[in-house]
Amino acid sequence: MDTAAAEWTVAGEDEPVRRTGRRFASWCAGLLLAGVSAVVGCRVADSDGVTPIPQVLAFLPWLLAPAGLALLLALLGRWRVGMVWSLVVLGLLAWFIEPYGKTDEPGGTPLAEFKVLTSNVEFGRGTPALVPVIRADKPDIVFVEECEYSCQARLKQEFSAEYPYRQAVEAGGSEGSIILSRFPLKGTDGVSGTMGMPGAVAEVQGHAVRLQLAHPMPPLPGQVGVWRRELGRLRDAAAAARTPMILAGDFNASQDHAAFRRILDTGMSDAARLAGHDRTPSWPARTAPTIGAQIDHVLVSRDFSASNARFLDVTDSDHRALLVDITLHQRG
Repeated sequence: MDTAAAEWTVAGEDEPVRRTGRRFASWCAGLLLAGVSAVVGCRVADSDGVTPIPQVLAFLPWLLAPAGLALLLALLGRWRVGMVWSLVVLGLLAWFIEPYGKTDEPGGTPLAEFKVLTSNVEFGRGTPALVPVIRADKPDIVFVEECEYSCQARLKQEFSAEYPYRQAVEAGGSEGSIILSRFPLKGTDGVSGTMGMPGAVAEVQGHAVRLQLAHPMPPLPGQVGVWRRELGRLRDAAAAARTPMILAGDFNASQDHAAFRRILDTGMSDAARLAGHDRTPSWPARTAPTIGAQIDHVLVSRDFSASNARFLDVTDSDHRALLVDITLHQRG
């Protein structure tokens, strides 16, 4: 009897410790779920919200980790509401990780095949590494963001023969940008923004193709409104296009941002997605392709199909370059 009484006493003393541990696990699960749910809730509402939601939305797939941890903690804490909550959040994340936008094939007669490259060279520092990439892959049209004075001078010097046609916004720092082309270009008004976004019309084997470089402000704290407005201007440019269009560059946005999805809703398609690389990270280059977000895009109108997409490392830049093979089709 004395031994049984002692065992009962020890078991009774352990129970408060277990309850405290379960309560702590439940609290941790609740905190994780509250943070993830705020981001997922904005995704459900088709909104980018306010800081820090836009910044976190770029990494939406990686929220599976804290949501999964919350489920484990809810199980340890025997918190039934938390278990259900976690499963709902995980289900929504799995749903929204699916690619966004249409992938309808043009169906018309192929008219021209060519390559498009876009690269953010981070204040021009990645220019020396971009030159051999261009020489090796020989894209027909090149969009270069954050290409300041020295970057533009280097590219003009290196490729004066290969790319005789250029349209640029000449500026320092992150504000300079340039389009290089093997095809004849006619300059047009670009999209206005804090950073340079030049535009042009290319004559591709006798067919007019509207080119527009994209480089809106990033969604930094205090700059989310500017970022949203500049993405809206790109959306308006896409909606107003009456000829085949290529909209390429550093969008500072992924498919998980509502402002970017508005551009896709005009009928544009992401060439990387068409080629099967819809979730390949392009930024930050230091952790990509393992961890990151795809914020560099080549968007094409319904007149194009894409057969290949490659993300290329560019030394000294925080972005990876994107090279895509596209085909222009006869409009149906």
